[in-house]
Amino acid sequence: MWMQYRIERRRGVAAYQQIIEQTKRALRTGALKVGDRLPTAREAAIACAVNPNTTLKAYRELEREGIVELRQGLGTFITRAPERHMAEAGSPLHAELSAWTERALLAGLSHDDVRELVELTLEEHEVAGAARIQRGTEERHTEARHTQAQRTQAQRTQAQRTQAQRTHAQHTHAPRTEERQTEERKGDHR
Repeated sequence: MWMQYRIERRRGVAAYQQIIEQTKRALRTGALKVGDRLPTAREAAIACAVNPNTTLKAYRELEREGIVELRQGLGTFITRAPERHMAEAGSPLHAELSAWTERALLAGLSHDDVRELVELTLEEHEVAGAARIQRGTEERHTEARHTQAQRTQAQRTQAQRTQAQRTHAQHTHAPRTEERQTEERKGDHR
């Protein structure tokens, strides 16, 4: 089986995410099966007009999810299909979608209109999901900067305390000045 990726730039979804999504869709529909080899990162990059690192990023994410295995010198192979959950025919979600589709067709929408409406809705969810991921990443970076600032402040505070303790110790144990020694001698003679 040969997987052909198609990147849609106008969607607002990162190319690597589209590669992940298309791979999973191909697995769910049976177009790809366990043991199939994906195109090399270079082959997919050329076909999609993207950087090979984009394809590698998608493949690594799929590997992290346990869907593919990258074998050095051999290629990237499907190791398991994603779970199908409730999307199969006869599932509650399928029944709901079927009922909605029937209502849409009865309302006068064409099959193409229904497809476009579903695609538009999916794209909206993908963009919203990508925005949530971006916000989460930004929040993690902000939290990391905040944590680092707290550590730096704690280190400065500790350094100031240490310096204050050293200064205090130096004054407490400072060698006696001549004036102090003279005063002490006068006290001893009385």
